[in-house]
Amino acid sequence: MKVIGVILILWGIADFGLSWMGVDIYWKIGINVPNWLYPWTAFIVGIIGYAIFSMGKPSEQKKE
Repeated sequence: MKVIGVILILWGIADFGLSWMGVDIYWKIGINVPNWLYPWTAFIVGIIGYAIFSMGKPSEQKKE
């Protein structure tokens, strides 16, 4: 679950950066996002990614 969370967080960061450059990555992959929702997509994906990341089990550490 942590890997999926990290992937979504990175997707949100990429979406934020590319939107500043004028690139709509959702349009490029075929997802039509309404105009009112488009400014919030990076934050939505990042929050969902963080929620999934935080639900994942912590990595087990060896006890000595």
